[in-house]
Amino acid sequence: MDPNWWLAEFGQEFFWISVAMIFVECGLLFPFLPGDTLLFAMGLFFATDRIDVLVDNNGLSLLFGMLIFGAAAVLGNVAGYEIGRAIGPPLTQRDGRILKKKYFDKTTEFFDKHGNKALVIGRFVPFVRTYVTVVAGVASMERRRFLTWSAVGAAFWVLSITMLGYFLGNVPKVGPFLSDNIDFAILAILLFSVIPVAYEWLKHRREAAARTAAPTASGSDVEI
Repeated sequence: MDPNWWLAEFGQEFFWISVAMIFVECGLLFPFLPGDTLLFAMGLFFATDRIDVLVDNNGLSLLFGMLIFGAAAVLGNVAGYEIGRAIGPPLTQRDGRILKKKYFDKTTEFFDKHGNKALVIGRFVPFVRTYVTVVAGVASMERRRFLTWSAVGAAFWVLSITMLGYFLGNVPKVGPFLSDNIDFAILAILLFSVIPVAYEWLKHRREAAARTAAPTASGSDVEI
């Protein structure tokens, strides 16, 4: 799954291979494709002129690339959602080598906890990114609401990670180093991806603490 290998093997066609991988990961129940890594690597490759889908116009290539990646992510979500609606609960009970029940259970818990935001936050969580749209379909989430939040999540995911790679790729010495040492880039992606999840975890922990403290405070007022 090293993007440098794919680029060396397929050249500019690697861009379209990446589009296909993102589509599959975001909806076709195959969570092992490196969506985050591909987006970050593409940002690096655009910045260092190793990918240029619109010849001699790197700036438009970046914009075009992000639009296509975003469309692939949304279309993948739609596919996953429709699979969930069509097949329903029996799919979530399957415990195969790839479609494991525990992944669906964890994603369902995540979806129940975060609601609409699960379609945005879940973009940054491996496995959840793949399964959350299927769970939304199984739960018969209203289509318009699903499409709206999927589009928001796709835009934020693609823009943030691709632009992170692009900006780092434009830093002298850093860009070429990361392009040749993609493992370090993956670590950067993981750190970046933790931010929205950590924020939500801290937010819910504060809310839970406030709910726990409220009855105590109320009881104190009665005694006084």
